[in-house]
Amino acid sequence: MRISAERLTQIAYELLRNTGCDHDEAECVALHLVGANLKGHDSHGVGMLPEYVRFIAQGIMHPNTPARLLQDGGAVLQFSGDRGFGQRTGREAMLAAIARVKTTGICLMTLASTCHLGRIGTYGEMAAQAGLISIHFVNVSDIAPLVAPFGGSEARFGTNPICIAFPGSDDNPDFILDFATSMVALGKTRVAWLAGKTFDEPVMLDSDGRPSADPRVMWEGEQTGALLPIARHKGGGLILAAELLAGMLSGGGTIHPGNPREGAIVNNMTTIVIDPSKLVGMAWLKQEYDAMLAYVRTSRSPDPAEPILIAGEPERQALRQRQAEGIVLSDGEWRNITDAGCSLGMPAAFFTA
Repeated sequence: MRISAERLTQIAYELLRNTGCDHDEAECVALHLVGANLKGHDSHGVGMLPEYVRFIAQGIMHPNTPARLLQDGGAVLQFSGDRGFGQRTGREAMLAAIARVKTTGICLMTLASTCHLGRIGTYGEMAAQAGLISIHFVNVSDIAPLVAPFGGSEARFGTNPICIAFPGSDDNPDFILDFATSMVALGKTRVAWLAGKTFDEPVMLDSDGRPSADPRVMWEGEQTGALLPIARHKGGGLILAAELLAGMLSGGGTIHPGNPREGAIVNNMTTIVIDPSKLVGMAWLKQEYDAMLAYVRTSRSPDPAEPILIAGEPERQALRQRQAEGIVLSDGEWRNITDAGCSLGMPAAFFTA
């Protein structure tokens, strides 16, 4: 089905209100989720709502829970999310780091034990829009592993995203590099599975360790498969680096089986925020940024229809298109959202485009 962002936001907001979220939290989460859909990341969009409803019903996710400051060490801020909505706790912790770095020049911020943070690029965008640089490492806990280590056939990691954000200039938009350290995010396999689609290449292993492009290996059967890490041994190193930096510096823990697994999507995040104006002149920084991006784009593309894109440009292209044409969700995805709303007592008739 095709639906406008405004209508989708209204539906997400009302569903979240019915889970017990107050107005501000429901608005924050709904805007974040629909923002992910608008930027082409349906894996982190409104399709997550049925999972959130299930977590709340099981008592393993807690609405109306703010980020709680554990330690204020000047340039070091440590927060706990206390299993609240990550879209809220992540935003609150990020705003605190952005405010702090204006005086300290650099801030190390950690956020432990928050439920699903959503699209990590959102937090990088917050920094870049404030003229700051940010680096984010995230791990996943509380659930069984999803991603195999390089050379292995059984899952040992979550999808462990990494994000690097750099402010743009008047002529070039912000650089927002945001990627899972698995070849695809788990949510992308969910979107493909519900739509009855497969991937163009093997991005998973089935339960016997054989490469597969069929998302059913992650969602059907008693023994599920595993996602593959990006970039072979380099991705295998990055996924472990994110696990250690996010899980250990935050105090939230890693995904090893000695830590509890209650079944929610719980994230830990370690973030470094930098004020570049404390190091170099901003006029020079923007000039150098423009010059480097122009130089990159002079590399000849073998296909003129596929020009070189800078990190963040695919999201901006998707945003323009989806704002104009609406957001397309598969029938399976929409059915899951409708069922989740009805389980909260909402009428099925409310879930129309």
